[in-house]
Amino acid sequence: MGLIFDQETSELYESWYQSPHGRAVDQSIERLLRSQIRPKSGDRVLDVGCGTGHHILNLARLGLDASGVDASPYAIRRARERLGPGVELRTGYAEDLPFDDNAFDVVVLINTLEFLDNPLAALREAGRVAHRKVFVGVLNSLSWVGLIKRIQGYMGDRVFRRAKFYHLWQIKSLMQAAFGDVPISWGCINIGPAFFGRSESQGDQSPFGSFLGVGATMTYRLRTENVPLTVRIKNGQRSLVSVRTAGEINRKTGDWVDERSLPL
Repeated sequence: MGLIFDQETSELYESWYQSPHGRAVDQSIERLLRSQIRPKSGDRVLDVGCGTGHHILNLARLGLDASGVDASPYAIRRARERLGPGVELRTGYAEDLPFDDNAFDVVVLINTLEFLDNPLAALREAGRVAHRKVFVGVLNSLSWVGLIKRIQGYMGDRVFRRAKFYHLWQIKSLMQAAFGDVPISWGCINIGPAFFGRSESQGDQSPFGSFLGVGATMTYRLRTENVPLTVRIKNGQRSLVSVRTAGEINRKTGDWVDERSLPL
């Protein structure tokens, strides 16, 4: 399960996204998401840990049919008010998604893994309901942003005090444990320090960028196992199916009266 955002925490998180720094980060995440999942118009996408629906709006702008799930009843209620009745939203846990297998083309977890107690179980669930792709976006623990957020958590920050931060190799390892040997791609964005008044961000292929986006392509393999028969099959009786070339059926016995029948 992990941290469930209440009203105060949800509002703090959302207010950051409305700041100049948060908006710059948001735009970069959208570009990174597009490059990793290569969305097709009409694709069904599930946002796990959707909160109040911020990223669902971004996904909708990409032409995607976006749905959301979150463990916080307050966040889901606010998301419904924000997005309207046309968006499917459910209350549920990332580790036990209330959806059928392969229900979505893509599943995204953006700043969700950091707040879960069991990230591996959440990824396995994401892989279960995703038909094509799973995307994970996290603050990079090896970046200056990750360092600052960890310090804020140590200082008692309400949002980040229970967060766990990841670097690229940890995310790759979790994905391989959850999905097996699947193709994995990744990218980074570098975010300027907000306290210096620099809110711009740019793409970065360094594993030390501020925000990591990692995509896993779902592949399915079928393995068959030959099981030997343990029961001897008796000699088959004469087939009841015959190829008839001519004749008539005797209405009393059901037999053909013409002897030109050719048994199979």
